[in-house]
Amino acid sequence: MRARELTSTQLYLRLLRYVGSYWRVFALAIAGTIVGAAAESSLPAVMKPLLDGTFVERDSQVMRWMPLLIIALAVVRGIGHFAGTYGINWVANKVVTDLRRDMFGRLLGLPSAYYSEQATGITISRLTYDVAQVSQAATTAFVVVVRDATMIVALLGWLLWLNWRLTLLTLVMAPLVIGVVALVSRRLRRASRAAQQAMGELTQVVEEAVDGHKVVKLFAGRDYEAARLADKADNLRHFIMKQVAASSVNMAMIGLIAALALAVIVYIAMLQSGADQVTVGGFVSFMAGMLMLVGPLKRLTGVNEHLQRGLAAAESIFGLIDAEPEVDRGTVALGRARGAIAFEGVSLTYPGAERPALADITLAIAAGETVALVGSSGAGKTTLANLVPRFYHPTAGRILLDGHDIETLTLASLRDNLALVSQEVVLFNDTVAANIAYGAMRDAPRERIESAAAAAHAMEFIRRLPAGLDTMVGENGVKLSGGQRQRLAIARALLKDAPVLILDEATSALDTESERHIQAALETLLTGRTTLVIAHRLSTIERADRIVVLDAGRIVETGTHRELIARQGIYAKLHRLQFAQDAAGG
Repeated sequence: MRARELTSTQLYLRLLRYVGSYWRVFALAIAGTIVGAAAESSLPAVMKPLLDGTFVERDSQVMRWMPLLIIALAVVRGIGHFAGTYGINWVANKVVTDLRRDMFGRLLGLPSAYYSEQATGITISRLTYDVAQVSQAATTAFVVVVRDATMIVALLGWLLWLNWRLTLLTLVMAPLVIGVVALVSRRLRRASRAAQQAMGELTQVVEEAVDGHKVVKLFAGRDYEAARLADKADNLRHFIMKQVAASSVNMAMIGLIAALALAVIVYIAMLQSGADQVTVGGFVSFMAGMLMLVGPLKRLTGVNEHLQRGLAAAESIFGLIDAEPEVDRGTVALGRARGAIAFEGVSLTYPGAERPALADITLAIAAGETVALVGSSGAGKTTLANLVPRFYHPTAGRILLDGHDIETLTLASLRDNLALVSQEVVLFNDTVAANIAYGAMRDAPRERIESAAAAAHAMEFIRRLPAGLDTMVGENGVKLSGGQRQRLAIARALLKDAPVLILDEATSALDTESERHIQAALETLLTGRTTLVIAHRLSTIERADRIVVLDAGRIVETGTHRELIARQGIYAKLHRLQFAQDAAGG
């Protein structure tokens, strides 16, 4: 069952399964909480012998031992409170860590379509804000329930022993309390869901403004972004105040019900005291017990606020954890491939799209051949390349690698045979060496990393960095130039040494010196590999073994550069247009 389909009880039990891994510490915390609560609730029981024995009967034994008993109860209460508070916070932080690990693990295993459809800010909010709300419900709220329930049971037991008739009157307010809690719970859950969504939208605005700070500054977008943030922040404040209003009404109503019941009981107890039906110590003990009941009762109903926030957050968190992972039905573990690729009648239509992104693509690429994909924007070049590593799945037809349908290959073995150099280089906030020897290559010898960097023409700038290969590159390589980042991506692909390369050619935005280095590095990289090039600058793919021209998701031309120029078709037109633009720009 999906998280939204689970009842509150099922959600809470699922949360407690995370607590179960640390049941020893949790049990110790609960035991400490119960001991502390029992010691605290025993105070009214001490009041009766204290008053009757000292002020009425003048019992010297009572007068001698009573101060020591009060100190002992305070010590026991303090130890129990510390054990409960420390233990439950230890467990809460463990649960938060486990949830984040499970969420992040599932996030990395989700299909590419998820990242296209889901806003990054919403996902980040789930990993930060929502998990913190859940920890309150899974642990802290549970301890509050145990502590205050223990106090209520202990106090009621003492009050029943003192005066069962008056005590039964306190139970009259129980149906009213339950009704108020049920009503407020529904409002709190709705407000909590809305607040989580608003927090995700707020995070998204902040993330976009930070990532695009240069655009914001150059296009005077500061006021616009500030207005967006103010709008999202005000929306979040609105839903948080709804939570506060519901919680405040809950506390006020419970307090009023408790005060009315207490007033009636106090009046009757005073009448009984006047009729000598109860001793002074008994009266004071009963009143102290009644007054002490109000605090736990209000806290017990107030914990519902944290519980509803946590359950709403649990729906969001388990919604991510339960998301369908990337499909991997492959059973064949392919070793090192030769690199022959064949597209047989491949078509793809994205969900909700009116026309197919690819239509009946049939193309055979020999092992070691370099094939360039050319076409105007939206022709289907990137979509076709994304099908090879199974980032997306064709809606018709099949793709073969060395004669194997790639759907029958395990994802791990398929992707072990592929390397990607993209126009949008992805670098991590780590060292140069760690970015080259990334992932499964992290244990590569230093010599191999240096060789890959040298082959990618990267060592000439790496040697000038403060710590060489051990220099931190910053977030997405912000400390490096575009050409330097591109050469690190080529070095990463060289180190992997995969037989199939997908190259999103990326020299269009580089200076002449960087482009010269990268072209030389690419010649080394392409040697002996099957290469699928997504071409943006036609001048860079003139030496490709074959050029495939796409238009509206279909193959319209195939041939070498000379053949296509001579044919005077779409490729020749694109070629003339691009060179005319280059000449005008020059």
